[in-house]
Amino acid sequence: MSESEPQQPAGTPDRSAPIATPTPPAGSPPTTPAESVPPAGESPAPAADATDAATGAPAPGTPAPAPAAHSAPPVAGESVSSAPALPREAMEIAAGYAFAGPALDLGALLWDGTCLPDAQVRIPLPLLNRHGLVAGATGTGKTKTLQLIAEQLAAQGVPVFLADVKGDLSGLAAPGEANDAVRQRSGEVGQDWRGKEFPCEFYALGGIGPGIPVRATVTSFGPVLLSKVLQLNQTQEQSLGLIFHYADQKGLELHDLKDLRAVVTFLTSDEGKPELKNIGGLSTVTAGVILRALTAFEAQGMAPFFGNPEFDVSEFLRTAPDGQGQVSVLELPAVQDKPQLFSTFLMWMLADLFNNLPEVGDVEKPKLVFFFDEAHLLFNGASRAFLEAITQTVRLIRSKGVGVFFVTQTPKDVPGDVLAQLGNRVQHALRAFTPDDQKALRATVKTFPNSPYDLEETLTSLGTGEAVVTVLSEKGAPTPVAATRLRAPESRMGPVDAAELDGAVKGSLLYSRYAQAVDPESAYEVLTAQQTEREARQQAATEAEKAEKAEKAGQRAGRGGGKDDSMVDQVTGSGIFKSLARSLGTQIGREISRSVFGTRRRR
Repeated sequence: MSESEPQQPAGTPDRSAPIATPTPPAGSPPTTPAESVPPAGESPAPAADATDAATGAPAPGTPAPAPAAHSAPPVAGESVSSAPALPREAMEIAAGYAFAGPALDLGALLWDGTCLPDAQVRIPLPLLNRHGLVAGATGTGKTKTLQLIAEQLAAQGVPVFLADVKGDLSGLAAPGEANDAVRQRSGEVGQDWRGKEFPCEFYALGGIGPGIPVRATVTSFGPVLLSKVLQLNQTQEQSLGLIFHYADQKGLELHDLKDLRAVVTFLTSDEGKPELKNIGGLSTVTAGVILRALTAFEAQGMAPFFGNPEFDVSEFLRTAPDGQGQVSVLELPAVQDKPQLFSTFLMWMLADLFNNLPEVGDVEKPKLVFFFDEAHLLFNGASRAFLEAITQTVRLIRSKGVGVFFVTQTPKDVPGDVLAQLGNRVQHALRAFTPDDQKALRATVKTFPNSPYDLEETLTSLGTGEAVVTVLSEKGAPTPVAATRLRAPESRMGPVDAAELDGAVKGSLLYSRYAQAVDPESAYEVLTAQQTEREARQQAATEAEKAEKAEKAGQRAGRGGGKDDSMVDQVTGSGIFKSLARSLGTQIGREISRSVFGTRRRR
């Protein structure tokens, strides 16, 4: 056995040797060429490892063929296995993952404590737009599973979006380094491991932290998502919807938070109160509550997330020049203390994709796979309207070629209507230290198909980098539940250093497009101009009244009327008035239309 191969404990088969292609012991007849060919994807065993020089018995971990099983017993402490000798249940599970088309290789089947490298557990590539769930307790390997799946998707030309909450996933841009742990894992699961790097773009919400800035306009974000961020109750959410409706009708663009605050301030002013009655009787008190919520939101440093240039989420659909899928990594460590904000922003991205991508039906491979990390934050305290919008988005976005994977700790974090849409499941270990944990464990077990495993025991005994898997087969039916030892990622399992990350960000062609914030004319400027016009008219009326009084007092005939005309001319001829007229003129016929979550449809 070579030094790079890990020493196996007594009674455990060598996990690096192919099970279905045994090597005969010394003195046995030579195998035929057909027998000596390893399975697809496996490397032939080195000749030097075929026998033990001292005993003539099979080398450690090398199974003997069935005809010679009794004539050459294994070395003491070694076990013998071959594919035909697998338990019937394990054979049936392995057969459920023998897909003919392109697929992602997750790892090797675990059965009765033994890893079987010839029984590969896979996900069919065309079925990844049927959505999925990656779940498990903290520290069980969810992040590395995301990295593994992202690598294989990118290698097959599928773009990927990942939210990097802890800053671990930037390593996708650098090749991994071999070490004892990697060599042991790859040997156990039959993986031909090679360090690789993948094409990555790095983003940051509002430009806070390293990354290309991602911003959304308030108009595009919509009232439902903004209510979630502002933590408004149902009544206040409905009132905010009326405010957006007013702005949409008037063609008032809400680019940033000051625009929305300007609209709310106007509607609570003496001039705007009549407008409240025209949009459904919005309570002045509720409008005041929303205004205070906006002020507090800005005071927490949230303003940079809204504005221009607005990020175009179709950037996530790009492929690299070499044909690999682009991996878009949203770096969140700088805003991980604002979970309501970043989880809702992820939903905005998904909703924007849903609104603007065309229907494509079933495709050979997804146009994008979107990983929704810390998914439980999205559903905590969500209103019924919000949950219904999520369910609708997940149900329908499949036909637009987008697959969505929710990442969280337990399946119970995801509402039942959403969970029912998730066809692919990778469940890492769960802990059962408390009664609540035990209840969650039993609930998780009930979400899996019937299985020969004792899932309660299996889910609590899985090690790091192991998971229970069930996916949709090429025919769309659930595969058998498979305990799986997952492959090792081939990119760096850890973050790249700050200098590398900064260089990747500033070297991107997108950086110059989104780096600098701009503030075009919008609701704030329009309403300010209207206020200026009202003040100018009032001033003109006051001057006219004074002129009229002066004329009555015997001043020069016609002077008052001339002043009045002169003042009106000054107002209507002013730059502010002309700008206002142009602004109002461009808004005619431009009422803003909205879709799911109240998000804006792009024109």
